[in-house]
Amino acid sequence: MRALALVCTLNPSPARSSSHHLAEQVMAEFARHDVRGEIVRVADHDVRPGVEVDMGDGDAWPAIREKMLAADILLIATPIWLGHPSSVCQRVLERLNAESSETDDEGRPLVYGKVGAVAVVGNEDGAHKVSADLFQGLDDVGFSLAPGAVTYWVGEAMRGTDYQDLDETPETVASTTRTLAANAVHLARLLADAPYPAS
Repeated sequence: MRALALVCTLNPSPARSSSHHLAEQVMAEFARHDVRGEIVRVADHDVRPGVEVDMGDGDAWPAIREKMLAADILLIATPIWLGHPSSVCQRVLERLNAESSETDDEGRPLVYGKVGAVAVVGNEDGAHKVSADLFQGLDDVGFSLAPGAVTYWVGEAMRGTDYQDLDETPETVASTTRTLAANAVHLARLLADAPYPAS
């Protein structure tokens, strides 16, 4: 099985990113379940605004979309900004919106049978709200969500500590990340063996 992580930090590479750091930890847990994949930092690519599969004129989304369609699990990792997912994350959701009209020969969205998961970091409250926004978006276009489909870390409000700068990962975050990976992989394998029926 394969997983794709879309990291929605505002900072392109090689800037350090707490969202990228948490995505790496989730991918490492996926690997423990024999799931391989890659991390794509969306800000490194010219993903055009819009709600189409291909916005033309050098749009980088079609190539990222091909990676997504080849994966069994999609992880979206985002920071919290002003209580919301990043603008890059919102653009990813908008581009995923096109999947609701892309169907297979039996009329099912192409992402049916794929599992969605979320990773959130920030120095303010809002992880539950951000994950709820992403859960609804992923569900709307056809992804399935396992129990415990989010892992997150939120630092003390109005302080400067970043997740990537912690001396060690808090056990609550590590255990939540392990649960996310185990449940997402379990559901992905179930769906691979027993696809959703045509509607």
